[in-house]
Amino acid sequence: MFISLLKNRRSIRKYTDQAIDSDKIDILLEAALRAPSSRGFNPWEFIVIKDEKLLEKLSMAKPHGASFLKKAKLGIVICADENRSDVWVEDASIASAIIHFAAESLGLGSCWIQIRKRKYNDNKSSEAYIAEILDLPESMRVESIIAVGYPNENKRPHPKDSLNFNKLHLDQYGEPYHFIVNKGEYNG
Repeated sequence: MFISLLKNRRSIRKYTDQAIDSDKIDILLEAALRAPSSRGFNPWEFIVIKDEKLLEKLSMAKPHGASFLKKAKLGIVICADENRSDVWVEDASIASAIIHFAAESLGLGSCWIQIRKRKYNDNKSSEAYIAEILDLPESMRVESIIAVGYPNENKRPHPKDSLNFNKLHLDQYGEPYHFIVNKGEYNG
């Protein structure tokens, strides 16, 4: 059930050495291609990275929050052609999230590496660094990289009482929505 995927999916940054079967990679990519896209423009493109040396290079795309990619068995670079859609950021972000949920459903761990609006160093953006490595066309923008592998860490779901229920509003901002827990299948 989808709510179980939401509850159990955590950002995994430690991976085993186990290779990911091609059929699981194909499922992740099919899921990405099925991601919703504004007006059906599908501006996204996905670059599948399995080469360990390339994963290591990409893990240096920004000073913090990418180093774990070098230990992943798979990286999926989510790009989009900014000339195809004015909402390419949203479309690429949705596709990134879909990959996360698909990974969880396959028993894989994943973690989003934010690239857009991040710096490789003081003189170069993370996007420019990746564009050089992957020989991206000028109009192709990089939103994120999703690191994927078999988890080598066990993270428990966030407890329901840690959710920010104060962020729920009814009919207008500031009017609290009183969360009602169903007695049925989902009870947190």
